[in-house]
Amino acid sequence: MMTIKRLFDYLTKHAKATPEVNFLSSKITLGDNKKQWKHYTFKETECVCNKVSTLLLQAGLQKNDTIAIISNNRPEWNFVDLGSQQIGVINVPMYPTISEDDYAYIFKEAEIKYAFVGDEIIYKKVFPLLQKIPSLKKIISFEKIEGVPYFEDELNSIKEINETQLNAIKDTVDENDTATIIYTSGTTGNPKGVMLTHLNIVSDLTGVAQVLPFIEGEKALSFLPLCHSFERTVFFAYLMFGIHIYYAENLDTIGENLKEVQPYCFTTVPRLLEKVYEKIVAKGNELTGIKRKLFFWSLKLGEAYELGKSKSFLYTLQLFIARKLIFSKWKEALGNRIEFIVTGAAAMQPRLIKIFTAAGIQVIEGYGLTETSPVLSVNRIPEKERCAGTIGLPIPGVEIRLADDGEIMARGKNIMKGYFKQPTLTDEVIDKNGWFYTGDIGTWVEHNGNNFLKITDRKKELFKTAGGKYIAPQAIENKMKESRFIEQIMVVGGDDKKYIAALIVPSFMQLETWAKAKNVQYNSINDLINNPAVTELFTIEINKRNSAFGKWEQIKKFKLLLEEWTIQNGQLTPTLKLKRKAITQQYKSEIESLFID
Repeated sequence: MMTIKRLFDYLTKHAKATPEVNFLSSKITLGDNKKQWKHYTFKETECVCNKVSTLLLQAGLQKNDTIAIISNNRPEWNFVDLGSQQIGVINVPMYPTISEDDYAYIFKEAEIKYAFVGDEIIYKKVFPLLQKIPSLKKIISFEKIEGVPYFEDELNSIKEINETQLNAIKDTVDENDTATIIYTSGTTGNPKGVMLTHLNIVSDLTGVAQVLPFIEGEKALSFLPLCHSFERTVFFAYLMFGIHIYYAENLDTIGENLKEVQPYCFTTVPRLLEKVYEKIVAKGNELTGIKRKLFFWSLKLGEAYELGKSKSFLYTLQLFIARKLIFSKWKEALGNRIEFIVTGAAAMQPRLIKIFTAAGIQVIEGYGLTETSPVLSVNRIPEKERCAGTIGLPIPGVEIRLADDGEIMARGKNIMKGYFKQPTLTDEVIDKNGWFYTGDIGTWVEHNGNNFLKITDRKKELFKTAGGKYIAPQAIENKMKESRFIEQIMVVGGDDKKYIAALIVPSFMQLETWAKAKNVQYNSINDLINNPAVTELFTIEINKRNSAFGKWEQIKKFKLLLEEWTIQNGQLTPTLKLKRKAITQQYKSEIESLFID
């Protein structure tokens, strides 16, 4: 049996064992503007990756040189990633959505030599760097752009691959070599380059493989960005098991692609599942008569679902009926074959996990950081090993403990090599015994005989009120987002404030549906959010959830905002985390008004 030590070893293994099996698929546009799936077998994938390796070698790139990939998900992304790894060239992936200043900073620090971009929009953002970054020699586009080196043409220029030479170079790549440098987006300051070795990621995959039921030959739909460590490691998990990956065309076509592909599993972030649920509820609100009653009766059954607990005969019978009549349509919308969905990067509302599980859709919440390759803990498929509202149990090979102040610490082979060119910052987060300090505050929750890890907040985001009481904003925000009327929320306060308040972006879809049902008249969205009836609605929604907290943690005032916070406006990181400093600066006057007695 082949020993896997480097990430590209997984591809070599499958190309030998199952060469004609399809591995990667994406939609291509034909001459008549019709679209169809284009498939790549394991052998075809290996051949293209070998061409990429040869292209880079002919360009003079050597081991530990760096290249950048800036593109939405597509097979070419993987070809360049694996092709560069095979010769020890380090891939530095970046989000297509980051600023030109961030591109310039990363390109300069990482000394990028070649850049592979997805399309003309990204090319125009990166092109100026050819004049600014001395190391950058060439930009290659995955899509045809006039006057720009085209990926397919570049590969076609390679007439012969010296496999003996290539295999000799592959042999020089060690498991302790850096496989990638992933720059964390961060909510403040310059991004930091996380150096991950082959061993880091392979060890993480080994742990994940023991707890999630991946099945060889199954299908998965991918739409989370490959440049993020979560989906990148998931890609290698799929490769590890020989799972056929289909890339969604874009976020707007996910529903259509799910029905086409009928995947066994996929990964997502909570916000996308929350939006799916909001649309389901909005459709439920449009129903009338017995259909409407059945719909909301089913939702109440779902909310009452207890993971891992035995159910009464009556509840089991009722759930059977709800699954047949209502929840079956939810599964159809996801392709009708979905076995599980893995979610991470932010907290998932426990209420929604219960409802989806009751519907027969297993939502598995996990936790990790770029610095940890990334998975540290995950809930399991068996309900006894799952606890809603937690991030699960540590994966095999990872140790987790809590520091005296509650900070989550982790140790294992998956912990990063360090921050690129930042030894001082590395020493601040990894101690002499190999423990990595995550910056997250956590606690252990006993459930069904297991100790589950629960995050309570980010250490840097904790603040005190004027009364000296600590506030953990994330816990409060997550609770408030259980309201279907709250799309986004940020808790505000500080040392000189007697109480806490909140900025709220309403779910305008839910709010307008409510206004129509209640016959609330308005001429514009601005009119609507300033309507006294809406103010009363949000006061009731907040007070209902305030009861879960101590008096000092309860939101006393709030301000409804007109515009959703976005990545493009600089208020969210690419992983949809709040950039609290940026939001605070932008809404300074609104925040100040909340603390005028």
